[in-house]
Amino acid sequence: MYSILEKTIILKSVELFKNIPGDVLTRIAQISEEIHNVEEKLMFSEGDYGDSMFIVVDGNVRIHKGEHHIVTLGKSTVLGEMSLLDQETRSADATAEAETTLLKIEQDGFYELMAGNSEIMQQIIKMLSGRLRETNTKLQEALEK
Repeated sequence: MYSILEKTIILKSVELFKNIPGDVLTRIAQISEEIHNVEEKLMFSEGDYGDSMFIVVDGNVRIHKGEHHIVTLGKSTVLGEMSLLDQETRSADATAEAETTLLKIEQDGFYELMAGNSEIMQQIIKMLSGRLRETNTKLQEALEK
């Protein structure tokens, strides 16, 4: 089990949280839950209701639609943030590729923290915009082939 201090340090290493003040990160660490998955464990499926996001602490998580591989996420990456924000169903499947440790952040507690710190929302928007740009680039490359 990670201590609150260890979770805070882990969160600070994540791009999404790098500009968030330490006291806010400590509050996020307090609402996070440590999750362990074995290799090839399906974490969630496309269409599942999503009310949490995950931070990869150790291991890798494969994001896919059925057998179609989209991306592999490693240490210090975030997944599930879209469902956390819009309360829609999961847009893809997520499977642990190896033994994986994650921090799970539930929607209710996260919303409370976001209400008091606009920097968190700005970082999430920045991350989502970056992912959208990457997707557009990949789509354009696929169309040009």
